[in-house]
Amino acid sequence: MRSVLRHGVLLLAAFIMLYPLLWMLASSIRPDNEIFNSYGIFVNTFDTTHYPDGWNALARPFSTYLLNSAIVVLGAILGNLVSCSMAAYAFARLEFPFKRTAFTIMLLTIMLPVHVVIVPQYILWANLDLINTFVPLIAPKMLATDAFFVFLMVQFIRGIPRELDEAARIDGAGHARIFGRIILPLMVPALATTTIFTFIWTWNDFFAQLIFLTDPDLYTVPVALRSFIDAQENSSFGALFAMSVVSLVPIFLAFLIGQRYLIQGIATTGGK
Repeated sequence: MRSVLRHGVLLLAAFIMLYPLLWMLASSIRPDNEIFNSYGIFVNTFDTTHYPDGWNALARPFSTYLLNSAIVVLGAILGNLVSCSMAAYAFARLEFPFKRTAFTIMLLTIMLPVHVVIVPQYILWANLDLINTFVPLIAPKMLATDAFFVFLMVQFIRGIPRELDEAARIDGAGHARIFGRIILPLMVPALATTTIFTFIWTWNDFFAQLIFLTDPDLYTVPVALRSFIDAQENSSFGALFAMSVVSLVPIFLAFLIGQRYLIQGIATTGGK
């Protein structure tokens, strides 16, 4: 009886959390006049025209904004994987002056709100004439600015036996070869976790992309959805919900594909 009650509570909590998503999905295939007149998730009248209407509602087809988001996301993922893994190896395996101090400062940046640094960043990129490009959104990722991922990888590398490094060093391998041939292959769960989180956070990022991108041709999905409301004014909210559903598909696919690695990476890192 206790087990049944526990599972019932969990199912109820899951339904409450998923209800907004289910309602948005249902509203994307409802007629406009029924969207805000019904708070249920069951659809009486199907209207699939919202998807083609929403796809072409803005100045460019919605595929343009999906492609822009894909470029930013791929650049951010590549930058985080390369820079954060190298920084993590340095903190976990190398000895250099002020190592503990640098690591502490790096951890403190996790608590630094993005709003504190966005103005200096904007001034910097404006002086370099790089506003309205993808560079301000991708270049910082090449410099290991996401301290969370550096910390995640440091913890993972610390769990790898040092005997492997010493055996490779006896065979004449340097740090570059040890990192590329030994550490990286063993870091797959941590790298997969970084990839998935970077994908989700960058794909959903609205604030930074709104600041640095003002050209409609360069809009990413979150900014395009916001512009969608301005362009539609008082017209179809169903088209907006339809494109919101489309924008969620890549996130679900990324999570489903990498779920095993995500759980393994978090569990393994936390157990070290």
